[in-house]
Amino acid sequence: MRRHITPIAFGWVDDDTSVAPGWDRAQVERLARRLGYCIVWRDVHSALPVAEQARNTGADVVILPAPDHLGPLELNRVMDVADVETVLPRLSFARWSPVKTGR
Repeated sequence: MRRHITPIAFGWVDDDTSVAPGWDRAQVERLARRLGYCIVWRDVHSALPVAEQARNTGADVVILPAPDHLGPLELNRVMDVADVETVLPRLSFARWSPVKTGR
C-alpha cells in the first residue's frame, strides 16, 4: 500500500503590511490549493521568526500575499529552508541550494 503525502505550505500574512488580512489569507489559501499544498498557518503566539516556524512545520514552501510581507533578511533566511511563492505579483523563488560554492 502506498501512502500519499501532500506537501505542506506555510501561510504568512504580515498584519502590519496587509490592508485586508482576511482577503490576503483567502488568496494565500487559494494559491496553496491550486498548487496542491496542504496549508499550515503561523502560530500567532509564537515569537519565532518565519523561517523557524516554516522549518518546524516541515513546510516545502512559504506562501505570501506579496513580496513585501517579508523583509529582505527574513526572506533570505526563509529561502534556506523552503521555496517561496507570492500571490500578487505571481512569483516563485526556489530555496537556496544546500551546496555552497567557493566564491
